[in-house]
Amino acid sequence: MSRVWVTGYRSYELEIFNDKDPKLLIIQKVIKDALKIRLESGADWLITGAQLGVEQWATEIGVQLKTEYPDFKVAVMLPFTEFGQQWNENNQAKLSQILTKADFTDSVSHKPYQAPQQLRAYQRFMLTHTDQAILIYDPEHPGKTKYDYDLIQKWRENHPYPLEVIDFDDLQEAADEYAENENNSFNLD
Repeated sequence: MSRVWVTGYRSYELEIFNDKDPKLLIIQKVIKDALKIRLESGADWLITGAQLGVEQWATEIGVQLKTEYPDFKVAVMLPFTEFGQQWNENNQAKLSQILTKADFTDSVSHKPYQAPQQLRAYQRFMLTHTDQAILIYDPEHPGKTKYDYDLIQKWRENHPYPLEVIDFDDLQEAADEYAENENNSFNLD
């Protein structure tokens, strides 16, 4: 069994506020490409969280990939019960859809949020229950993913744990490649 943890920026950190933002198309493509590489190498589980942004997009992509890879499973882990209850109605509906589509969901802490230790326990759980990670994260532009990135780097000092960091340069390269392919598709030569 090979399990991949995918995490990264929250949607607001990327200034993506709706599903029609063109940046989202690029990020989804990059996540899909990275997951397909892992699937071709034997990964059989995507394990992610449910934060708005990269984690929810990764879940959606993971569910889509199940048509090509029927043995692939998607797990969504929550740091605590009642996660997302403070979100607006639209975001709560998105969370509910994500949880319904996943093959497995659970909370690391079976209590509502009480203390930061629950978030640290969640990080440790994700790290110790996966074999590798993909982060949409740029160390030059810290966000909340910095905590996951730092923990993974520390873990890697003593454990073999492959990490792919997809930074803003990688995203820009993917956007340029996408634009070039789109332009070529309109070329009638």
